[in-house]
Amino acid sequence: MKQIIKSKDRYHHETDWLSTYWHFSFDHYHDPANLSFGPLRVFNDDVIQPATGFPPHSHRDMEIITYVLEGELEHQDSLGNRGRVQPGEIQVMSAGTGITHAEYNPSGTDLLHLLQIWILPLTRGLRPRWEQRQYSKAERHGRLLLVVSGADGDTLKIDQDAVISIASLDPGQSATHALAQGRRAYAFVISGALEINGDALAAGDQARITDEARLVLAASAPTELILLDLP
Repeated sequence: MKQIIKSKDRYHHETDWLSTYWHFSFDHYHDPANLSFGPLRVFNDDVIQPATGFPPHSHRDMEIITYVLEGELEHQDSLGNRGRVQPGEIQVMSAGTGITHAEYNPSGTDLLHLLQIWILPLTRGLRPRWEQRQYSKAERHGRLLLVVSGADGDTLKIDQDAVISIASLDPGQSATHALAQGRRAYAFVISGALEINGDALAAGDQARITDEARLVLAASAPTELILLDLP
């Protein structure tokens, strides 16, 4: 079963410095029918104006994944980490017992576009940690590239039985993903257009998928996408 949600049907919030689409209930937006999808609690699509950003704020017991699409993100947290996240780079922050951080667009001219994903952890009260890694377009070209998981292996790590993959597909290219029994998938088209098992999605569209054993993602335009495999 697939639930397709079009870009225009997402909740949109705009201020003088932030334009954001919230895929699930978040902050002042509350919809009892749209709280989460399995352990996926937040999926925000943010565009941040130059020289602005999120002031210091705190998190606890949440796995927070940030994927920078355009521009540059400056990060600073209470663990003493400070750095910048470039386009194509993914950052994972396990909030655990508690962490305070700030996120900022350091450019005076360029927009910052990022996805921020929150996933509920398996274990509460873990020690907070932070890591990031660059993934090139060549690495994800023509295939689903595994970038985040809760399993052992060469990925960024989260405390959840979840897998995140990214892909860059040319028109006519496709990628497949096997979905184990009892698992669900969440797909988001960052740019371009594709079909998932015959259903068309455009840029900004999302698909929430259950009870399908195999996903075929076929691009009809140059396409960037992200796919979450969730319990």
